[in-house]
Amino acid sequence: MLHISTQNIRDRAIHFLEQTPEHRLQILRKLGIARYEFLTQLRLNEANINCIIRFLSNPSQLKFPNLSGADLSNLNLAAVNFIRGNLSGANLQNTILVNADLLFVNFTQADLRNADLSGATLNQTIWLDTLVDECQLGNGTGLSFQQRKDLQLRGARFNTSADDN
Repeated sequence: MLHISTQNIRDRAIHFLEQTPEHRLQILRKLGIARYEFLTQLRLNEANINCIIRFLSNPSQLKFPNLSGADLSNLNLAAVNFIRGNLSGANLQNTILVNADLLFVNFTQADLRNADLSGATLNQTIWLDTLVDECQLGNGTGLSFQQRKDLQLRGARFNTSADDN
């Protein structure tokens, strides 16, 4: 049995995910976290309920997006700002992250298969056990030479390079 405040925050998260994107944005504005507008696109599922709980638990203390384990698959998140975000274990399959700010992002064990990160800024990113088969990384802005080679070996594509696999 969940503690009453834990159940309450879970109910609030479910209620948030049941709303239209427009109403979600109004809620985010009231909480002072409208900069996380991408939350208006999340589907209602267990992974995203847990994600929203983290955002609703203490919105005034949010500094960086904690999206660990979230289901962001098939979303258009072009130009999103996930700087210092925790995307470990997140599902980002087929997600569009074109021109996204992904500096210092932790992609440990995330699933980026068939994602498009063309034009994304990737300085100081962590790629431990990340699935990147057919992930498009454009020119890999901010990746070290070793990261680039490692990602290519695991199936990532760099569309501006003559040495692609």
